[in-house]
Amino acid sequence: MMSSAELVGAGVISTEHTEIRMTIDPTGTLALWGSTNRPGGAGGWDLWMSRRANASSSWGEALPAPINSAARDFDPAFSPDGSELYFFSDRPGGTGGDDLYRVAVSSAGFGEVQALGPEINSAGDEWAPALSPDGATLLFASDGRGGAGRHDLFVARRNEDGSGWQVAAAVPGDLNTPEDEFDATFLMDGSSLVFARSKNVEEAPISLYFAQPRNDRYPSGTPISDRVNVEGGATRGPAQSWHDRDVLLFTGRREEKTMGSMDLYEIRYRLIDVSSLTREAQ
Repeated sequence: MMSSAELVGAGVISTEHTEIRMTIDPTGTLALWGSTNRPGGAGGWDLWMSRRANASSSWGEALPAPINSAARDFDPAFSPDGSELYFFSDRPGGTGGDDLYRVAVSSAGFGEVQALGPEINSAGDEWAPALSPDGATLLFASDGRGGAGRHDLFVARRNEDGSGWQVAAAVPGDLNTPEDEFDATFLMDGSSLVFARSKNVEEAPISLYFAQPRNDRYPSGTPISDRVNVEGGATRGPAQSWHDRDVLLFTGRREEKTMGSMDLYEIRYRLIDVSSLTREAQ
């Protein structure tokens, strides 16, 4: 079952600027997200961060992340244990377009930014990295690895020695279509997905869909209820909270609770069965 969507960090995280795709570490005290137009960053698209004393206190001042470059840096995602942060960037030295990168995270701060290998990155764009709850599978979108259409969703398994990733493959089944499938996350069961779909991500409305595999294959998916989606809107950027695994984070604009053109929201859910995310509003 789903609760109502609540704005995250009004006036600090969600502001009059455009904020997209938030990630929260397991302690609930560090959040990162992307903004396309918040002033004060290193480039036009930057990662921003906020800390709080504990998981029940208010979020502190938003600051640009120290790993930003003069290029586009976007779509942050913590690993489930909080030891890594993944994101995309079109900084120099990549494979082409937007590539996926990772950086180690510790109490001392952020480590060296490292590009993922050719098993993941292509000559096209890779977006929205997300790890499974066990940290063993990387989920992301790409328009440079073939597939059913525009952007499609791909998965890659981590090598057993932890050295990198196996070659990515399209999500099996009927989930990928000639439309854009992107901005995806695993839910707390480790197999169900919430993802964004649009006929054209640059021009057409965007909605979030839910899909649960059957015999290791995913159906095309079902739109989530209007507690999340807004008709004709641009709801995107879903992310599983690693601090509270009953919470789904997402991006959108809801007239009853809004600060700017795109804000960050959280909603509490229970994964009861394959249709639980879609029938709550009925």
